[in-house]
Amino acid sequence: MILAPSILAADFGILAEQIKRAEKAGAQWLHIDVMDGRFVPNISFGLPVVKSIRKYTNMFFDVHLMIEEPEKYIDAFIDAGADGVTFHIEAAKDPSACIDMIKGRGKKVGISINPATPAEDIKPYIDRIDMALVMSVEPGYGGQSYMDGVNEKIRELRLYAGQDFHIEVDGGIVRDNICAALDAGADVIVSGTAVFGGDIETSVKELLEI
Repeated sequence: MILAPSILAADFGILAEQIKRAEKAGAQWLHIDVMDGRFVPNISFGLPVVKSIRKYTNMFFDVHLMIEEPEKYIDAFIDAGADGVTFHIEAAKDPSACIDMIKGRGKKVGISINPATPAEDIKPYIDRIDMALVMSVEPGYGGQSYMDGVNEKIRELRLYAGQDFHIEVDGGIVRDNICAALDAGADVIVSGTAVFGGDIETSVKELLEI
């Protein structure tokens, strides 16, 4: 399992410190939710934040573009320090072009789907991407409850994609439901409040032990 704490739930007044604590505790990736207030009904942060925290950690930067027209910003986020870029199938006018842009920069490619979007929408691109991100809440806000119905979607993607493929789950992951996502076939777990909402070291270790 790869644990990717979401900085959306972190304290931005001491963001670098909290990232270092999560990394030292064993978290492998850092999940970075970029929201534009258009594709999702919220605004989070942008390029300056990604660039500023890059110098404080060697963690894999898992940048999740929850934005319209992601193709306009892919290069800029890679320049800022992204190791992998995930865009939403619902937001991209030309998913193939987005894949080519990311792969052309030598970075990992992910495609995300909202709870209402069927797994079939990703399948035409499975052979060209590294990861599928299944949203287990409605995108836009942290602290929501996990939607159990996405587990079947995870199973479907795992059967179709095979084992050499990452399936990430984002939204509402806590100790009580993480096993359901893993059992369905997920191997990358995004957790925000469950990591940064308490003692970071204890939370990371407990999630990884599960």
